[in-house]
This record gives sequence, C-alpha cells and structure tokens, in this order.
Amino acid sequence: MLSNQAKIESLLFVSGNDGITAREISQLTGIMKPAVLEQLALLTEKYQKDATTALKLIHADERYRLVTKKGVAGLVRQYFESPAMTELSAAALETLAIVAYRQPVTRVQIDEIRGVQSSGMIQKLLLLDLIKEAGRLDAPGRPIMYATTENFLNYFGINDLSQLPELPKEDDDKIENTDDLLSLFNDALADEDA
Repeated sequence: MLSNQAKIESLLFVSGNDGITAREISQLTGIMKPAVLEQLALLTEKYQKDATTALKLIHADERYRLVTKKGVAGLVRQYFESPAMTELSAAALETLAIVAYRQPVTRVQIDEIRGVQSSGMIQKLLLLDLIKEAGRLDAPGRPIMYATTENFLNYFGINDLSQLPELPKEDDDKIENTDDLLSLFNDALADEDA
C-alpha cells in the first residue's frame, strides 16, 4: 500500500507544469489538508537535501510543482534541442493539432480530448516554441491557456492559421477525438508540401 507521501508525490508528478494545490491533493487522496501540508514540507526538504535527485518542489500561487534543479538545466536543454528531439512524435503532433484548432485551450481540455495526460507534450512544445502561454482561464484554479506561436507558422511553412483546413461545419461541436483533428492537421501540411 502506498504511503501518503507517495500518493502526494504521484499527484505532483502528473500535475505537470500546472501544478496542484494542497486542497486538490486533499480532495483526491482523502488526506486532511494539514497532513498534506506537512507531507509537502517533508517532500520539499527531502528534495533539497538529496543530492542524488534532479527534482525539487516549488510553491507559488498556492500551487505546488515538481521541477528540475538548475544543475541539470543544460542537460534538459540539450535533450530538447538535439536533432532527434526536434522531430515531433505522433503524441506531440496530436497535442499541437488540438492547440492549433482549439486555441486558447487549457491542459485539462487537451487531456480530455486526447484521453491521456499531456503535460510532457505541452512542455516539449513550449520548449520548441511551437506553443505559448496565452493567459489564464477565468475558472477555479485559473488554469493556463495555450496557443500557437509565430514559430509554429514558420515550422509548418504557413502564413497564418486560416491556412489550416476548416473543421466540417456539421461536426464542429462534435469533434472530440484527436484522429479527426490530427487528420485535418496532416492534410493541411500535405497540401503545403504539394
């Protein structure tokens, strides 16, 4: 059986760049908020003292996030800038297509459409400057909204978003699976290459 600290750590990990509040952790785990705060303090101390981990826990705007320590910044940058990493995987293209068609869009909305957690793909697309933060949604937790960048247009050789194919009118509100969005996105790229 998982310890309370392990449960909290797993939620911190999957919350990605958006982070998670102590209240949300309490609601999801059933652990009382004071105990959650105590475990978060212990995790912060654990990461600070442990020289064998590249992680640290930060706290801002009532949200807790796992991030990498500054000492590994060069390695992380090298990973994302290496030629092998600049080719977009199907998951990255899928996430990018959702952002392109639904922007501005939150990570949770992307997750709902994809059916899987998208924090890693969002981080990669942010580092590649294909998407950017585009404000915050006026909703509980004020989640970050994402939109495409000018580099997105350059990367795919298009002048503006109007060059992406339109979603079918009859299905405009019904498209919820990424195959439709990704198919349209790939069609637009194929038309540009032709």
